[in-house]
Amino acid sequence: MARINPTRMNLINLKRRIAIAKKGHSILKRKREVLVIEFLKLLKESKESRSMLNQMIQQSYKTVTIASTYVGTFELEEAAMQMAEAAPVLISIKNIMGVRIPEISRLGSAGEQAYNLAHYSLAVDDINTKLTKTTDSIIKVAQMEQGLKRLVVEIDKTKRRVNALDYRVIPGMTEQSRYIRMRLEEIDRDSFSALKHVKSRLSKAQESK
Repeated sequence: MARINPTRMNLINLKRRIAIAKKGHSILKRKREVLVIEFLKLLKESKESRSMLNQMIQQSYKTVTIASTYVGTFELEEAAMQMAEAAPVLISIKNIMGVRIPEISRLGSAGEQAYNLAHYSLAVDDINTKLTKTTDSIIKVAQMEQGLKRLVVEIDKTKRRVNALDYRVIPGMTEQSRYIRMRLEEIDRDSFSALKHVKSRLSKAQESK
């Protein structure tokens, strides 16, 4: 940091800025700790949900394979053509220590049956049920992984701010404060010596009269 004028007012202002910087440093460290805790919690849930999703996808493919063996590929394709469109999703935002985390939810009933079950086997309905649950799991995993990405970005940003305060801002202002104090003490000593010299000369002048 550049040197500033060694005045008492600048010293007072520096002390205030150092106090504010230290308070901000404490708040940022606490924020980083909370974000890391949230990240680790979400990471664990995400791993579990991802593992469950992989199992559900395998189960869904297995169900489709079994159903095609019983009813044939043509019937499955015909039932798929009659399926209702997937329910739209609603994206809302949850705020965690200033980080905007998306929350994704389904609108309406997911996987509504739009075909006549009487015309198809129960195997077709089983596929619909399995794929609906798999889709819900995909949405859940996507929400978690988006949250993890945003938390990582914010944790890194907060870490850089804490390091900047730790190693550059606060030490720089502390050094400036030390410099001003030393200069003020030097000025006081010089002023005291000058005043002493003036008094001595005045005293000699009075004695010579």
